[in-house]
Amino acid sequence: MTAAVAVDLGKTGCRAVLWNDGAGPAHDVHEVPGAPGLATDNGVATAHAAVRAAVLPLLERRPSLRLAAVCVGAAGAAAAPEAARTLAGLLLDDLPANEVAVTSDAVTAHAGALGGRTGVVLAIGTGSVAIGIGDDGSYARVDGWGPWLGDEGSGAWIGAAGLRAALRAHDGRGPDTALLDAAVERFGDPDRLPSAIGRDGNPARTAASFAPDVARAAAAGDATATAIVRDAATALGEAVLAAARRIGGGTLPVTVTGGLTGLGEPLLGPLQSALIGSPRPLDLRPPLGDPLDGARLLALDASAPHEPHVVRVRRTTPFPTVPTPPVTPPAVA
Repeated sequence: MTAAVAVDLGKTGCRAVLWNDGAGPAHDVHEVPGAPGLATDNGVATAHAAVRAAVLPLLERRPSLRLAAVCVGAAGAAAAPEAARTLAGLLLDDLPANEVAVTSDAVTAHAGALGGRTGVVLAIGTGSVAIGIGDDGSYARVDGWGPWLGDEGSGAWIGAAGLRAALRAHDGRGPDTALLDAAVERFGDPDRLPSAIGRDGNPARTAASFAPDVARAAAAGDATATAIVRDAATALGEAVLAAARRIGGGTLPVTVTGGLTGLGEPLLGPLQSALIGSPRPLDLRPPLGDPLDGARLLALDASAPHEPHVVRVRRTTPFPTVPTPPVTPPAVA
């Protein structure tokens, strides 16, 4: 029996699933909070903790199980390859696996969305990045620079733009907008909004939580929210087209994946229009799978075109004993 664990480690959530024989998951997906990213301060430690919290409950009832591989698609891995290698080594020390692979969550999203084949995938969630892989092995990564330098059109970008618009309305510097009431409902007193954004140590994730409010306001006809979402769609379309130009070739398969697709028509309508109107022939198609599917594929197949962007660490020591997840003590009455 071939068993593998696939992990999707994002800035908002960390999901893990155990697969047997490549046929399907043996357990439901286990999800815990994500981590700010491998490239951030203390990024390896927070990523390591998140992956352990997601994976160990899948293994605790099967202490004799030996995994062929674990593959983690981690936010920030592309910008911090040494951190990715360190994380892989730490996980190999923890988990009963022959091999641990770590790559960018954008790479696992690409592999899952196109079934391991070439083309362009736009992955949009708390962050945003377009990954292009050509038939000749060419590779392009567009954006994915994090919430302060890039991730244009992402959940964090939309949420932050919405909150800025809300504060401009609160100050009287900008037009009235339904976003102010939405911000008050979600975060409370506008004067305390800066501290509310940073209270959990992951401001990008907190800002992204406001993106659905912006999309709802846009769908209801709020002019400010509509402009924000359309600007996001324009930025995302530009990322796809830039990736397509850089990898060259003929008609390219293109798909969009990630949690932000849940915003629906307010975002996806103008994004699709931008891509359909491209001078470059693009074959728009729905994703075949998600980042967990991509992580499973890359865990068990080192021949995919994504392999140059995957860090693998193989076991040379005996398997560890699976740690028991910590038990939270009962509250004292």
